[in-house]
Amino acid sequence: MTWFECKIRYEKTMENGMVKKVTEPYLVDALSFTEAEARIIEEMKPFISGEFTVSDIKRANYSELFFSHEEAADRWFKSKLLFITLDEKSGNEKKVASNVLIQAADLRDAVKKLDEGMKGSMADYEIASMAETAIMDVYRYEVEPEPNVKPEFEG
Repeated sequence: MTWFECKIRYEKTMENGMVKKVTEPYLVDALSFTEAEARIIEEMKPFISGEFTVSDIKRANYSELFFSHEEAADRWFKSKLLFITLDEKSGNEKKVASNVLIQAADLRDAVKKLDEGMKGSMADYEIASMAETAIMDVYRYEVEPEPNVKPEFEG
């Protein structure tokens, strides 16, 4: 799965009623830049009245995303993890970096959710850095069921 960060530029009505041009980043999973552009346009249509443009698309290097269904978890945090492995030949410790994205309410919550998400992992890791991103939302590809497909047999 490849994640793409897509920047959307549009005129947003601010809380004070003023209209301001903004550029907001979103994340989508897609197979190509072309598919990422088509997907983000489709996802954004219902939310933006008026015109908008996809001003930038780039690959986002995340090995894993940790989603949360909590109402308060409305921000995205990028964390750089260092996985500690042993080089079998030399016997030395080696650290391999990996970026993950965590949906959380704040920094403390992000660390907590990361640790919870990593519980099942046997790998030793340390958190090298964690920071809030500007990402507004993440859109995962979901396969929709085929309409009018009958089950093979009915009981």
